[in-house]
Amino acid sequence: MKALELLNRYKLGVRDFRDVTLEGADLSNTTLLGINLSGADLSGSNLSNIDLSNANLKGANLFGADLLNATLVGADLSETNLSGADLFGSNLSDADLFNANLLSTNLKYTNLSDANLLGANLSYSNLLGADLFGANLMGADLSYADLLSANLFGANLMSADLSYASLLGTNLSYANLLGVNMYYPASLLAANLSGANMLGANMLGADLMAATLTEAKSIDVYLQSANLQISNLDHAKLSRLINAVTNRQSLA
Repeated sequence: MKALELLNRYKLGVRDFRDVTLEGADLSNTTLLGINLSGADLSGSNLSNIDLSNANLKGANLFGADLLNATLVGADLSETNLSGADLFGSNLSDADLFNANLLSTNLKYTNLSDANLLGANLSYSNLLGADLFGANLMGADLSYADLLSANLFGANLMSADLSYASLLGTNLSYANLLGVNMYYPASLLAANLSGANMLGANMLGADLMAATLTEAKSIDVYLQSANLQISNLDHAKLSRLINAVTNRQSLA
């Protein structure tokens, strides 16, 4: 199907375009609210500045697509292939990205607040300055991801993989890091972990220099070879954290 045909049919009230092939199509600067593109092939397409709010893109192929400044508020992107796509500055708040493939995706300055990223693959993705406030990242793969200055306030990262990720200056305050893997050399330099739940987290070799850890729950956290230099943490808890580096003891 050609892009012009889809747009003309959409104007006539048609919304169901499931499984269509639109590889390399130009749908930039269009509004397709509530459209059903589930299973569609949109790989390599130009979707910059498009409005796909509440659209159904479940299982669609958006490999390498240009989604610069796109609006995908409340869209269903579950099991969608977005690997290598450019989502710079896009709005995906409240979107469903369950089990989505975002490998090596550009997510710089995207709005992913309250998005569902349960089990999503975000490995090697660029999330610099992204807003993930309250997002569900339970079991997500964020290994080697760049989360420089990203906002993960109150996000659920339970059992997520953050090994080798860059969390320089990242806001993880009040995030759920229960059982999270921050395996060496995940950088948490100057990160904000105040009030975060770090129960059972694996932070082997993590760089926590100048990190804020006030009111963090850190029972049984694994900190072998971690750098805690100049961390903002009350003295008593800091002593126990350093002690845990060698003893792997539970922290009350």
